[in-house]
Amino acid sequence: MTSIAAIILGAVEGLTEFLPISSTAHLTIASQLLGLAQSDFVKTFEIVIQAGAILAIVVLYWRRFLDIEILKRLVAAFVPTAIIGFVLYHFIKSYLVGNIAVTLWALGIGGAFLICFEMWLKNKNKSTPPVVEPTNDSAREEVRGLSYKKSAIIGLAQALAVIPGVSRSAATIVSGLWLGVSREAIVEFSFLLAVPTILAASGYDLLKSAGSLSGGGMGTLILGTIISFVTAILAIKLFLSYIKKHSFSAFGVYRIILAAIVAIIIFH
Repeated sequence: MTSIAAIILGAVEGLTEFLPISSTAHLTIASQLLGLAQSDFVKTFEIVIQAGAILAIVVLYWRRFLDIEILKRLVAAFVPTAIIGFVLYHFIKSYLVGNIAVTLWALGIGGAFLICFEMWLKNKNKSTPPVVEPTNDSAREEVRGLSYKKSAIIGLAQALAVIPGVSRSAATIVSGLWLGVSREAIVEFSFLLAVPTILAASGYDLLKSAGSLSGGGMGTLILGTIISFVTAILAIKLFLSYIKKHSFSAFGVYRIILAAIVAIIIFH
């Protein structure tokens, strides 16, 4: 992998990790368009550079990780995801990661689901989406008071993201809204939950693949991770600004359009 490819993929990861549009799908599509073969190194690269994105969350929300009540909820949500990810690791790495057909189907279907869910939620609440400010005290207090049952259900929903194209962010946010968690709190919880989830996935995959990484490979891995970190900070700030006045429906439309365009380009 060239340095240019590492920079592009790192930027794609950072810009898409916390949006409900699936960073995995975008990395798979970008790799295809860059002509990168889905080798073990490329698959590992696409997983590990997520660590750069979640480092952005640690930098922006580090005080949350000092709150024992929040940590308890994160553990309750992380355990179901960790178990499912560990049990299905070989299947995921061998058959799902890099599978462009699975990715595009999940991207398109997930987009349609996101649109339908927002319509259902709007009809249920009979109001426009509330103002979102994921860093305010009310969101923090709601996260601290989440039941362990709700936390575990959100973790189970997050596990759906082992299917490339589903989107970890979308799965956690939708499940939280369905459970009655406010938009403010579930956005923050989704951000925080990304840290143990992605760190574990990246660390475990790096451990399993360390023997196949050359010195040059490690260099591009570090480069991609740094780019991912920088662009993720920018994406988080833009995302929080956007959802103050908008629902997630536009992301659903984007997912469908992207899946259709890429399918035409690749499978024409």
